[in-house]
Formats: sequence, C-alpha cells, structure tokens
Amino acid sequence: MTSSYPYPLGVSVVDGGVRVAVYSETATAVYFCSFDADGAETRQELDTRTGYVFHGFVPGITPGTHYGLRVDGAWDPANGLRHDVAKLLLDPHARAIDGGFEWGQALFSHEFDDPFARNDEDSAASMPKCVVTDDSFDWGDDAPPQVPLAETVLYEVHVKGFTKRHPGVAADTQGTYAGLAVPAVIEHFTKLGVTSVELLPVHQFVQDDTLADKGLRNYWGYNSIGFFAPHNEYSSSGQAGQQVAEFKSMVKAFHAAGLEVILDVVFNHTAEGNHQGPTLSFKGIDNASYYRLVDDDRRSYFDTTGTGNSLNVGHPAALRLIMDSLRYWVTEMHVDGFRFDLATTLTRQDGDAEKHSAFLDLCHQDPVLAPVKLIAEPWDTAGYQVGGFPADWSEWNGKFRDDTREYWGSGDVLGTFTQRVLGSPDVYEGDRRAPVSSVNFVTAHDGFTLRDLTSYAEKHNEANGEDNNDGESNNASFNGGVEGDTDDAGVLEWRGRQQRNLLGTLLLSAGVPMLLGGDELGRTQGGNNNAYCQDNEISWFDWENVDQELLDFTTALVSLRKSSKALRPEWFRTAPGDSASTVEILRADARPFEEHDWQDPENRAVMFVLAHEGADTLAVLMNAAHNGVEFTLPEAPSGEWELAISSDSEQQVAAPVSTLIVRDASFTVVRSRA
Repeated sequence: MTSSYPYPLGVSVVDGGVRVAVYSETATAVYFCSFDADGAETRQELDTRTGYVFHGFVPGITPGTHYGLRVDGAWDPANGLRHDVAKLLLDPHARAIDGGFEWGQALFSHEFDDPFARNDEDSAASMPKCVVTDDSFDWGDDAPPQVPLAETVLYEVHVKGFTKRHPGVAADTQGTYAGLAVPAVIEHFTKLGVTSVELLPVHQFVQDDTLADKGLRNYWGYNSIGFFAPHNEYSSSGQAGQQVAEFKSMVKAFHAAGLEVILDVVFNHTAEGNHQGPTLSFKGIDNASYYRLVDDDRRSYFDTTGTGNSLNVGHPAALRLIMDSLRYWVTEMHVDGFRFDLATTLTRQDGDAEKHSAFLDLCHQDPVLAPVKLIAEPWDTAGYQVGGFPADWSEWNGKFRDDTREYWGSGDVLGTFTQRVLGSPDVYEGDRRAPVSSVNFVTAHDGFTLRDLTSYAEKHNEANGEDNNDGESNNASFNGGVEGDTDDAGVLEWRGRQQRNLLGTLLLSAGVPMLLGGDELGRTQGGNNNAYCQDNEISWFDWENVDQELLDFTTALVSLRKSSKALRPEWFRTAPGDSASTVEILRADARPFEEHDWQDPENRAVMFVLAHEGADTLAVLMNAAHNGVEFTLPEAPSGEWELAISSDSEQQVAAPVSTLIVRDASFTVVRSRA
C-alpha cells in the first residue's frame, strides 16, 4: 500500500491512485467520496491522522475523477461545530470543480425554519463535484514580464464581459479564458499600451440562490468557494479539469505579448455566508478554524465584509489556505500578482487592523510572492486603511478617485488634488513609501463607468431588483446638465471633455494608473452603478458602438506616459538625494502658490512643470474653472514648448509661445524636448 502524508493538503496524483489530506481540528472522521459517470458514490475513510490532518491513499483514482468530502463530527452550533456527514463538501484545495448548485434544503445543514436545528438530507445530488486534475502543461519558454511598478498601466476587466460580444472571438469561445487569448483581444491591450490585465475574480464562485430567484446572476464573482480552481463557467473546453489548461494557455498567450496577468482575489469571506447560509465546504470541515466566530456567541459569525462571514486570519489553518493558494497561482498558473478584495479584513487577526498582522508578515517573507505585485483594497466595512499597508504593497487609492472627481466636478479641493497628481505624498511619503504605493483610479467595476459618470447625475439600478436602493447614491456634476442620452452637441462636447479630463489626470499623475476596462471605448451601463448581478448586455462590452475618438485619445495618453520619464517618478520628487526628477507647482501666472492661494475657492487652475534628467520637460496646465484661464509659461528649458496633448480638441500651440489660454474645464500638456 502506498504511504500517505499530511502535506500537501488536497489531492495529489501518484502511481496507482491519489494521496488525500484534509485539515480539521474537530472532525471525528473524514471520507473521500468518488463518483462515477452515473453519479454512484464510493466512500473511503482517510484512516491516518497526523496532528489535525486526516490523510490516506485512495487506489484507482486518476485525473478526471469527480469527488467530494464527507466529514463526521459533532453538530453543536452553540460551540461553533457544524459537522454533518450527510453533506457532500468541496475540497478546499480542489484544483477544478465541475457543475453548479441545485438550491434547496439539501444544501443547508440546518432547517430553513430553525437555523440551529440540524437537517440530515443528503446533499450529494445537489452539489458540484471536485475534479482530480493533471497538472502537466507545456509552458515552453514562458517567463513573467515583471513590469516595474513605475512603468505599469493596469487594466481592470471581466473575463466574460470583455469577449462575450467581441467580433474577433469565435462564438464558442466568447466569454471564456480562450476568448481572452485570441490575437484580436490581445492586440487591443497592446495597442492601447496597458501592461497588466487585472481580471475580476476567477476563483470558483457560487451563483447565489437569492439572485437566481430574481432571474439574475452573480456576474462579478465576489462569492468564492474554491481558492485553487479557475471558475468553470469561463471554460470553453470543458469543466472536468480542462479549465485549468485553458487558463494556463491564456496566461501563456498574455506573457508572449508582454502582458502581465493580475488576479482580483477574495480571501476575506466565502460563499457560505452566516448561520443561515449553506454548508458547501469549510463550515462542515472545521467551522471555527476557517471562520471568525463571535466570541460570546459561537453560533454567529464575525463579519467585516458585509457578506455574512469573515475568514479567520488569526488561525493557522485559514492562513495556510490563503498562502497555499497564492503560491499555487504563482508557481503552477504563472500569474503575476494579486489585488486583494477588502484587504483590511485580512489584517484583523484580533479584531483591529494591524500593519504587522500574521497575514502581512507571511506575505512579506515568502520568496514565491516576492517578485509579484501585491495590491490591497485598503478598506472593509469596519474601517478605511489607505496608507496603512507595508512598503512592498500598493493600494487602491480611494482618495485619488474622490479628489480627482471633486476637482473636475465642482469642489474646492485644489490642495489635495495637487497631492494626488504628485502620487499622494501626504499619504505615503511620511512612511518612506514611493508614489508606486498608490494605485490611482477614477472608476472601477464597482460604480459608474466613465461615460456614465459624465452622463448621469443619479444611479439607475432598477434592473437589480432592489427598487434602485442599492449602490452609491452620490455623483459629481459631469453630465452637462442633461441626464442620459442627448443629441445636444454642446452637452456631448462637455461630457467628452470631462471624460478626457478624468483620463488625463489618471495617466498624467505619479503612481500606478488603473483603467476600468471599457472606459477607453465609451462603454455605458445605462446608469447602473452596481452591475454585480447583470450578466447580460448591461455589463458586456458593446463592440459595435465604440467611441473611436476616445479610444485614440486614451491610447495617445498612455503613449505619452510611457515615453515621458517625468510622468513616472519612482520616488517622490522631494526625496533626499533624488535630483533626477523635479516638479514645480505654479499658479497660472507661473508664480509659486502662496498660502492664501490654496484657500481661494475661485482658484481652480494649476500648472505642474515636470522634469527628469535627460528627458523631455512637460508643463501640465489644468483648469477646472467655468471660464478660460490664461497661463504664463515658464521659459522652455531646451526646445520650444509644443503641444503634447489636450482635452480641448481645438487647442493649438504655435511656437514660440509664452502664454496659453486653457478653456473652461480642460487641460493641456506642452512639452519641451530634451
């Protein structure tokens, strides 16, 4: 008989069968359950226990075999125990999952009318099945692009939404990993000039029964249940393990084009929800190790995510699960980094957010994670932590989004807006962090698209089935005074200029810019700013109605950024000994700001003169006022000032030039070539 081992956890293929290892501190028995093509189940108990790991060798199991786990033990919710051997459970370390959930009482280990009364209905027929996978893959000469942060341009996109209606993608691969890998799709990314494609969640996730009852779907995927498995619905080649190879092929194609793949990962919670949620995996294996429970009420779940539960990052089992997953996606799937959803929850090992939490310390010392990008969404429902992560992390900078929108909208935020353009030194420099700590964005998947931000004063989420009560309610004034579609040329011009202003600020600012996929195309969701449940034309990219002028403008902005070192400082320009990059912040009359200038609500104009040793010098002229402003240009350091780009399509610069009028609500960049 082949020996078994307590590590690695999950299923490992060996000669003659598989080794299986499952962690549980509270189980009395663990069973490996295989299923044949007719759904007939065969159980084998894992007959060895080392510490808290049940393990064993199961003969005759080969890649493609469908399986699940059953875990026996006490059902005692008052003490945090929810074992129920009648429930088939997903292996937390499963690398592929086939099928979906058939919602009903069987998936719940409690009675619907009493969340603390046990239900013993067998769930196997209602559960998807894990799949034993063959990990072999011909990576060839694949190598990570390892784009430096200072040169990175992120592009946030949904696997399905980008390709579902793409004319260059065959119908049978639209909406899939294979669809993203076709030359026509990759060409869009490379022509646009982005360096790193950030995919919305691709970990196996659950389609909620509450949404299904409304005829909706969990489109975004922030409802994870399998942290090692590529989501099966995005596979064109099959769900019985084929999704793994298809994902790898996509990554290989991206790398061949010089593009990085970043995953948006959801480790803060799972799809099992609170005490009224289903029992699909972790609850039935070791509830208290994987989830944080309320100290004085072990029946209930401590929740800082707004989803019903939070992973117990103060426990070694949950931490090992997260770290094993991260290492797997880097070593086996070759991804280039991660964006951590509600990352602040992962630092709450004892309740409060901690900069030196076990999770952050583990990431910091891990040699596998050292070369990859780590990006935090630095907040959760219990707190806002922008600037609170370690120096080797970057962060979604919500302050950049808010101040940029406010500046171009109607707010008196010139001082803080200036900080955002410089890379937010007020947030990061005090901790000796760099501008690349700031991931700058003005729009993201959660909220209005850029076009809708400039077209709607109010959200229109009626299709979500919540009487338009979901989603953020406030919006800045970018819509030209007319909401929705219009034929008014003046309003359309205003909106277009505001879109260009927001994109310009994003791509001209120090830090790491992140474009929301589709913003460069003029993509609309019809005013829906919370399209998490809209797996349809509301969310899918409309390739027949591309705003070509906006696409060309965005491409030119990215090109300017990539060609101008002055726009990509690796350190703040005030850092000691860093004389390569310099910045002057000037009034429209080319004089330095005085204290009272920052307090003047009428002052909505600012000029940044950006220089880098041996490179072109740029003067960025921004005017958010409702009237044109005449700027006095400083003396050109080398060649005469020439027009580089402007959100005003009629802006002209005739050398030599000493003054320049920048029209209302617009920006202009002039360049002095080295």
